[in-house]
Amino acid sequence: MSQESLTFERSLVEKYDRPGPRYTSYPTAPRFHTAFALDDYRDAIAHSNGDPLPKPLSVYIHIPFCKSLCYYCACNKIITHKTERAVEYLNYLKREIALQAHLFDPDRKLTQLHLGGGTPTYLTNAQLSELMEALDEAFTLERSESREFSLEVDPRTVSPQQIHELHALGFNRISLGVQDFDPDVQKAVNREQGEQQTLDLMEAAREAGFDSISVDLIYGLPLQTVASFSRTLDKIIAMRPDRIASYSYAHLPERFRAQRLIRPEDMPPPERKIELLELTINRLQQAGYVYIGMDHFALPDDELTRAQENGTLQRNFQGYSTHADCDLIGLGITAIGKVGDTYSQNVKTLSEYYKCLDELHLPVQKGYQLNDDDRLRRDVIHRLMCHNQVEFAPIEAAYDIDFKAYFSDAFDALEEQVRDGLVSIDEEKLVLKPRGRLMMRSVAMAFDAYLSEDIRERRFSRTV
Repeated sequence: MSQESLTFERSLVEKYDRPGPRYTSYPTAPRFHTAFALDDYRDAIAHSNGDPLPKPLSVYIHIPFCKSLCYYCACNKIITHKTERAVEYLNYLKREIALQAHLFDPDRKLTQLHLGGGTPTYLTNAQLSELMEALDEAFTLERSESREFSLEVDPRTVSPQQIHELHALGFNRISLGVQDFDPDVQKAVNREQGEQQTLDLMEAAREAGFDSISVDLIYGLPLQTVASFSRTLDKIIAMRPDRIASYSYAHLPERFRAQRLIRPEDMPPPERKIELLELTINRLQQAGYVYIGMDHFALPDDELTRAQENGTLQRNFQGYSTHADCDLIGLGITAIGKVGDTYSQNVKTLSEYYKCLDELHLPVQKGYQLNDDDRLRRDVIHRLMCHNQVEFAPIEAAYDIDFKAYFSDAFDALEEQVRDGLVSIDEEKLVLKPRGRLMMRSVAMAFDAYLSEDIRERRFSRTV
């Protein structure tokens, strides 16, 4: 699929700035329920093991600890300087790894690994080495360069030497949290981080041989202006990371206690957030970055860009991926997994997590078993989010349906987007046009059977 530049039209962005899911899964996490039990999870694994060509494995590990509180953060985290808590958590993680691995056939390769948080680098490199050894003992790790072993790094917590050590442990992709370099913005969100500190780590990652270096930014933070964020973009572009993710800040202080520490008078007005988005899109595209989708940009020769061009791009709970669809195993508190046609999520607290593992059973708290309609809609939404189009014939053949008849309600819901030139629909396919790619979430929402209830319960942030 050829790459076209993203078109930013402010009036359309403002019009379609509505609450909606990010579709890292379908159905989305609010559908998960506690009636989904451990037996359901084990049955899903047994069924997956029995496939003629079992999927490779992917592992997500949640490290919840942070040494300081970033006021904007809505992640599940534990702020502590008691590093012995990480020792205890690591010991329980190793128990969970062993229990999970026992359920999967040993010849299934673990090709993807992602450590998120919290702060994964709250663990020392020695502890991360222990973790990798536990994974190596329990699973068959992919050894070739085709593996995707990544972790998120807080640049305030590691040295250039430690970056080299992380690569030696087997990680070949790294994501550096920046958010914003402006000193006033950093103070307003309690995350002070030097530009040189970040640059030194990026240079170390290149020297060490990391295949991909990504940087995370956030627009819509307190005290941000177009001028200040433009300076941050200048600095990031000069560093030339392979990938840039620029996320919209969702200010929901009624839901997230940490955000109540941000002064209301420091928050930018809604129109400025639109201006910051426009600035980001224009500057990154002018600098040669390709818009992948959902806040993600990549250089033209990056694997993500090539995967989008050749139609192999995937999307999961960690965002976009270049690998084939995997069975995802979630480890640690709150971690989400996907095995076959099921989703599962672990317990939220350390006490629950430790209790489950002390009793030698997995800490799965809730989940979801997809039905036939869910599988169909997940496929449609995935194609839209990854490939910007949905061809009807393959869907009709796979699910034995007449696409336009089955989704007549969705086509009715999309009439406005068609009139506004966001999408085009003919007899063969639905295509997301360049001016509509920023609004892909609103287009995907037309195919969501559960959306009206979830929107009523205010479960999602706005799409811009």
